[in-house]
Amino acid sequence: MTASGVCDVTWRCTGLRWPGDAPELGWRSGPDRRASVLAYGSGLGFRAVGGRTCIGARENDCPLGATVPGRGTGARCPECARLDRAHSVAADTVADDPRTYRVYLAWFGPGMVKVGITAEERGAARLREQGAVVFSWLGRGPLMAARRTEEVLRAALGVPDRIPYARKRAVRGVLPEAGERGAELADLYGRAAALEGRGWPESLERLPYGAVDHAGPFGLGNLEAGGAVAAVRELVAGGVVTGRLVAAAGPDLHLVTGDSGAVVVLDTRLMTGWELVRAGGGGRGGMHGGDGAGDRFPAVSVPVDVLGRGGVQDGLF
Repeated sequence: MTASGVCDVTWRCTGLRWPGDAPELGWRSGPDRRASVLAYGSGLGFRAVGGRTCIGARENDCPLGATVPGRGTGARCPECARLDRAHSVAADTVADDPRTYRVYLAWFGPGMVKVGITAEERGAARLREQGAVVFSWLGRGPLMAARRTEEVLRAALGVPDRIPYARKRAVRGVLPEAGERGAELADLYGRAAALEGRGWPESLERLPYGAVDHAGPFGLGNLEAGGAVAAVRELVAGGVVTGRLVAAAGPDLHLVTGDSGAVVVLDTRLMTGWELVRAGGGGRGGMHGGDGAGDRFPAVSVPVDVLGRGGVQDGLF
């Protein structure tokens, strides 16, 4: 992807990331990396080209150049998925990581709280990547102490360590006001802190409660009541997705499509492994930016799930 939109090199999308409060789309061409910072109110548009290929493991290209299904969010072939998981803290396959870890409590909507861990050096990036609307740190310490704390909270308080993305998306347009969003999290923190001395690892230092609200950085105030009406199911060769970006949370982009104002959610994990070109048929290499792009190309010509109805619509949305 270049500023002029003309590039002979194939750049493939690596998904959405949150190094700070602004979302960025990542791009990869061999060893080269680039990022596109996204802004709410701007138009985005792209067309998928060719087929979807494996993104490899641990920042290395797939040696097979394998083709992967359009509906999967992993974008890895079985071999690369195995290699990536073999070095994953999240998959609990690394026990000797010397870094300091933090335990967090995250709130995604009413009745949806979870516990998790992240390397302290990453700050709150992991929380933004998961789409946590509100979170608070709980403690810090060695990896295994952080893992043990997760297990204690699951067993003693019934707190899960995973919440499906579909549940998170369903409530983003109907969240309570800011003053109410932290109440459930504060209650959980109090119950978790009460476990000190009752299974809480001695090597985990408890951190004071402090709610951080991501509704602003996510742009959730831009969503109309009820939120998205559909979600992209998969990309297909030649398929187009265009619209005006109004919000983003975790891996999801919320796009207003056409004159109706309907919001469609695009999980950017579905974009990984694809070569994407400008929706208007210009140069190679990525997203189309600029105010009004969604008005010029008001189409989503890929399969979508109609939210709340369980249906799937192919073609123009």
